[in-house]
Amino acid sequence: MARTYRRTRWRRAVNALVRALLRLGLPIPHTYLLTVKGRKTGRLYTTPVTLVERGTQRWLVAPYGEVNWVRNARAAGQVTLHRGRRVETVRIQEVTPEETAAILKEYLRQVPVVRPYFDVSPDDPIDAFVAETPRHPVFRITGPVDHCQNPARFGHGEVE
Repeated sequence: MARTYRRTRWRRAVNALVRALLRLGLPIPHTYLLTVKGRKTGRLYTTPVTLVERGTQRWLVAPYGEVNWVRNARAAGQVTLHRGRRVETVRIQEVTPEETAAILKEYLRQVPVVRPYFDVSPDDPIDAFVAETPRHPVFRITGPVDHCQNPARFGHGEVE
């Protein structure tokens, strides 16, 4: 049975450390700070995320399920990705269950720390991942919204 995500004191501390390292520009493979406007408050919220990247295509994966950043991103249709001095605001689109299954399989292979939150393993057949798709939304990054040259504008929000 897959573990349920809880924002514990330990999780908040780890997220704060990862946020600090990413703001300094330290390379953590495929990891970015995601900033999104709150769907109810309008405030900016920031949390670390790991993308699946294949060539020029990128996907944003929700390994812990439909948490607040997922609901906010879905409502906004765009997010800001921040890594070191590089900041980009991008459009996102939720993908089909078939495409989600393949991306989840790749994500589990690349990010072993999230495996307890899934009922499958990277070695399972793709059909097993289709059953996971309702619990782990995946968004395709479809293109830039604009290019922000001022990274100080982002990253001051809280994790929602």
